[in-house]
Amino acid sequence: MTRLFKKKEENNGNIRRFKFAMIIYYAFIIIGIILFVSVSTIQKTDEVLKTKVSDLTSDLNVQMKMNIDSYLSRVETMATLIFAEKETYIYDATDKSNDEYEALNTENAISEQLYNLCLMENFVDFGIVYSNNHIVGKLSNNTKELFGDRLYNDLAAIINRERTHDGWLAGYHGNYNRIYYVKRVNENAVLVTSFYATELASVFEHPGGIEDITIRLIEENNVMLYSSADGETGTVLENEIASRIREHESVTLMDNDYLITVNPCGDNWRVICSVPTQIILKEKNYVQIYILLIGLIAAIVAIGLSVVLSFGVSSSVDKTVTSLDRKAKTDQLTGVLNKRSFEIRVDTVLKSAVDSMHYALIIIDIDNFKSVNDTFGHAYGDKVLAGLGEVMRKIFTAQDSLGRLGGDEFCVLFHLTDIADEEERLNLIHQKCDALGKAFRQNIPDDNEVYAGSISMGAAVYPLNGTSFNELYKKADSALYQSKEKGKNTFTIYREDT
Repeated sequence: MTRLFKKKEENNGNIRRFKFAMIIYYAFIIIGIILFVSVSTIQKTDEVLKTKVSDLTSDLNVQMKMNIDSYLSRVETMATLIFAEKETYIYDATDKSNDEYEALNTENAISEQLYNLCLMENFVDFGIVYSNNHIVGKLSNNTKELFGDRLYNDLAAIINRERTHDGWLAGYHGNYNRIYYVKRVNENAVLVTSFYATELASVFEHPGGIEDITIRLIEENNVMLYSSADGETGTVLENEIASRIREHESVTLMDNDYLITVNPCGDNWRVICSVPTQIILKEKNYVQIYILLIGLIAAIVAIGLSVVLSFGVSSSVDKTVTSLDRKAKTDQLTGVLNKRSFEIRVDTVLKSAVDSMHYALIIIDIDNFKSVNDTFGHAYGDKVLAGLGEVMRKIFTAQDSLGRLGGDEFCVLFHLTDIADEEERLNLIHQKCDALGKAFRQNIPDDNEVYAGSISMGAAVYPLNGTSFNELYKKADSALYQSKEKGKNTFTIYREDT
């Protein structure tokens, strides 16, 4: 009996060892399958996230370039306003034949004009300097001390553009606190305008979407005129970034360390957006930990659970990709498609259209929008833009494609397929344009009772006026020009005989 008992125990031990070996073998197989699926999913997530964030960052950089170009253009426009008064640009303080009393009155009148213009923007300096270093208008003590006896000579030396007789300067004698713009007034006088570099913080403000992104404005020698990172303004761009963009004026680069986008702007300056790759992949890292943890649980529990969890992971990735895709395609201020996405959408729709389909491409332009920004400020201007996007979504349907092409220019691909008669289609375009114009005027932000906004529109019909976005855009733009010529606040449908 003892021998049989020992034999039974030995057999039981062999069975237990066999079961244990089978469990280990099974576990290794399950873990191997899950690891393979997990790694493949992580790699694909990597690729998708990198592509989507790269597109989003590139669009953001383009928006920042447009913002700084618009800001610099506004400064230059303010400077040209001094030529509205003849005495401002013909008066010469160095002329020894000037009557003292008349000169004093003239300079007082010029000073008043300059101060009125200066009040419209947050300028530090806004004055005219004559070749004898005489000053009329507003010139800060810091600027006087910085330039000293060479005030006129060094300011005049900033002028490097022959056509417009003006120029920009930052970093005079290593001082990057201010950025100067100088314009020739007459042969013995220049207008100097300056603003603090910190003013650019509002220019480069962005709606978010990417954490820890750094936005910089650099000049030709890689010195930073502005940086969203503290303490970088006036210093040389770090070599890690500079070495990657050295030979590029406009590019999007991505490697294991950084995602970088570059665009030229202004006076041979460049806008650089950069974000560490690890930040971009942070969401992916969370997904990776989730995948591996759940994979381990699935290996212990059952194959069925691993399938369920795979669907969960796929859903998480889909949500991330969908969110990034939406951000990359949408204009963040107005909620309609951005320029690139809208053009792709239109061409895709038109390429798939059959002979019975009809569309209208309508270009929409806010009348006198530049004066809105100059007079009421960019914050109010943004409300006007957002309001136009809102009324466009109300007037048009889900069958129509809405986009912002840039600045205050919007566009709609209007679906007309269900209407057979050409005259009815034209009437419907009239009705939509009229309704949009009225809705825009009624939707003007109520925090400003002075501004009475209006829009001008031009429309071209598919396939009568063209079969691609570019063809229709040219015809609609021509019609928009006619609307502007008619006095604005109206719409025009393109006709081949016009």
